[in-house]
Amino acid sequence: MGQIKVRDIMTTQVITIQESDTIRDATITLAVDNLSGAPVIDDDYHLCGIISEIDILNLIMKAEAKLKTENPVLHLLAFPMDYNFDDPELKAAAEKFSNTKVSDVMVKTVITTTPDAEVVDVLGVMLDKDVNRVPVLEKGVLVGIVTRSDIIFSIYKRKI
Repeated sequence: MGQIKVRDIMTTQVITIQESDTIRDATITLAVDNLSGAPVIDDDYHLCGIISEIDILNLIMKAEAKLKTENPVLHLLAFPMDYNFDDPELKAAAEKFSNTKVSDVMVKTVITTTPDAEVVDVLGVMLDKDVNRVPVLEKGVLVGIVTRSDIIFSIYKRKI
């Protein structure tokens, strides 16, 4: 029996984020779909990068740090970002955070694989580089994604 290929376990219905989306859009997509990150694509389904919770949380911490230097008692995380802020500093900080483009925050250097790669090789890279998801490209176009969860699932059961 041969090695398991990425195509045998990858998710083909990939939830993606557009590079032109805002952090607000991306955060809602990740929250609604219960994802920790997603590939960022252009209009032709070409991969531009990856956006993850870590990228978004780092951005909020930068916004918090800037706000703290201006007014130590104000905290963005005390309110939902869509809150109707009375304070102009909080309102400006929340709007700046929410309207930041995904393309300004995403990781642009992305480890990718192909459908014909062997899962054991991809897993080795994932563990070595501490990444949770690897986009699957065919002729430069996103055709799937393989995650640590996909690999865990495949240990005992093939996807149906």
